[in-house]
Amino acid sequence: MQRFKDKTTVLVVDDSPDSLSMVNLALDEAGIAVLIALNGQQAMNVLDKITPDIILMDAIMPVMDGFECASEIRKRLPLIPIIFMTGLSEVEHIVRAFDAGGNDYIIKPIHPEELLVRIRQHINSTRMLIEAQKALDSLRQYVFCIDNRGHILWATPEAQTLLDQAQTETDSIRLEERFSRWLPNGQVGHDLALPLSKQATVLTVYYFKQTEEDEYLLKIQSPTVEIDPAILEQKLAITYREAEVLLWLAHGKTNREIAGILEMSPRTVNKHLEQMFPKIGADNRTVAASVAIQIILGGRIGRPPNQEGSV
Repeated sequence: MQRFKDKTTVLVVDDSPDSLSMVNLALDEAGIAVLIALNGQQAMNVLDKITPDIILMDAIMPVMDGFECASEIRKRLPLIPIIFMTGLSEVEHIVRAFDAGGNDYIIKPIHPEELLVRIRQHINSTRMLIEAQKALDSLRQYVFCIDNRGHILWATPEAQTLLDQAQTETDSIRLEERFSRWLPNGQVGHDLALPLSKQATVLTVYYFKQTEEDEYLLKIQSPTVEIDPAILEQKLAITYREAEVLLWLAHGKTNREIAGILEMSPRTVNKHLEQMFPKIGADNRTVAASVAIQIILGGRIGRPPNQEGSV
C-alpha cells in the first residue's frame, strides 16, 4: 500500500454524481487529493493499492453498501477514520454506522466548510495516535486500545501477540465480550485476568486511561511471569498436588485435560477437587477458579464495593 506523497488523500465512496461533484470540488480547492469509488467493492479494490488518510462513506450503494464496506475496512485498517456521509437520518442508521466502525456521521446535504473541519480533526487525531503507537512500539510496551463494546481498535505488536494467544485459549466467551463486561470494573481499579494455559501464565490487563469519547487505553502487566503452584499451596493451606489441579482448573481445563497434563486419572482429579473445595470455601469449579486467580494476582480481581455484575 502507498500514500500520495506530501498530500492529504481522501477516498470518497458514493454512487451519487451530485455528491461526488460537490465533495470533489470542495476537497480540490482545499488542496486535498481525491480518490473515488462508486460502491463498497470498488473501495476495497482501491484500498488494495492505496491507503488514504480518511474515507467518506455513503450508506446505500449497489454491490456492497457502506455499512458492510466499513466493517470490512475495519478488519484491514483499524485506525483509518471513516465519516459516513448520507441522507439517512434515522437513529437506527446512525447506530448501525457507528457499529460498523464509523468515526463520524454527517447527514446530507453536506456543507463543505463543516466537512473540511471534520476531515482535518479526524486526520490530526489519527496521526497523533499513530505517532504515539510508534513510540510505544519502540519501547516494547504491552498496550492496546478498545471501545466500550470491547472491540480492539489498535494494539502494539507485543500486546497483539499476547491477545491473539488469549483469544485462541479462552472458552466460549469471546475476548471482546470479556473486555466489554469488565471495562466498568477496570475503570475503578479492578484488573482482568486472562489465563494462557500453554505457558501456565496469566495475563493481567489493567485500565490506564480514556483517550477519546469511546476509546480506552489498557495495558498488559507482567505477561511472562510463570505461576508456581506453591503460591496456592501456601496461601490456601492445600496440598501441592491439589494446588496443581487448582492451577489448571483456573486455566479453564476440564478434568480430563488436567489428568493428561498431570499424568493422573480423571477420577483422581475429581477426588482432589472434592477434598479441596471445602478447604478453600468453594462449592463449584467457577468459585474455585476465581479464588485461585485472586490469589495469583494479589486479590486485585473482583467486583467493586456495592456494584453488581460479573467481571
